[in-house]
Amino acid sequence: MLNDSENNDLRLAVLIDADNVPYSYVKEMMEEIARYGVPTIKRIYGDWTQPTIAGWKNCLLVNAITPVQQYSYTYGKNSTDSAMIIDAMDILYSDNVDGFCIVSSDSDFTRLATRLREAGKRVIGIGEKKTPAPFIAACDKFIYLEILKPAEPPKQQPQKKAQPKKGKEPAAKEPAKKTKRDDGTRKSGLPADVIRLISDSIDIVADDDGWAFLGEIGNLISKKRPDFDPRNYGFMKLSQLIKSSDAFLFDVRETGNKSVKHIYIKNNI
Repeated sequence: MLNDSENNDLRLAVLIDADNVPYSYVKEMMEEIARYGVPTIKRIYGDWTQPTIAGWKNCLLVNAITPVQQYSYTYGKNSTDSAMIIDAMDILYSDNVDGFCIVSSDSDFTRLATRLREAGKRVIGIGEKKTPAPFIAACDKFIYLEILKPAEPPKQQPQKKAQPKKGKEPAAKEPAKKTKRDDGTRKSGLPADVIRLISDSIDIVADDDGWAFLGEIGNLISKKRPDFDPRNYGFMKLSQLIKSSDAFLFDVRETGNKSVKHIYIKNNI
């Protein structure tokens, strides 16, 4: 998993495909990008004469994103992709950035992401969950837009109190079942493939006693699955996700610095 503290000074070129991502996520998207680096270049591509992307226009000035006009020369053909690819290669050869953030759900950018990584640049992809697997795999890290916007709490409907019938005692209420752990994380309901992914990663980086440093586990998982994110499963951090499962043992170790603690994980066999 990308380490925010080590990568937040990276210079990033943010290239947005206006035709393939919704504008409603722009605020959360820019906040997410700031976790991984400084967006020194911010461009968005589309045919601004078309009403289908008109919603983006109000967001550009607020977020200092430069619009790039790209006409659709032929009906049904998307020329935005070509413009983004050409600009990305120009930026690559200028060597003014450390990485790229490609915002799109289009698999046409798979080869571009691969080429940028071959040149030693970090590539972060952002798109919807419908994004094809090849584009996801071509990125160092892929983030689903759907997990960026906080879910609205469901509205509670007022319940009418049932009046007990005469001559009968009201039925005793059953104690409410707990739906959350004591630490506030969701109860474990992780898919088997996630448990296996974490378990296999622990085996690879563990010491002779079977304990593995959480940071190394996160980095290895990110390399195996660029789209892996604890927020996909309802957790803000990887440590919370692992804590929620009985498949792993959890150990917090003190360091010389009282404000810094190291977390180690072990398979609970």
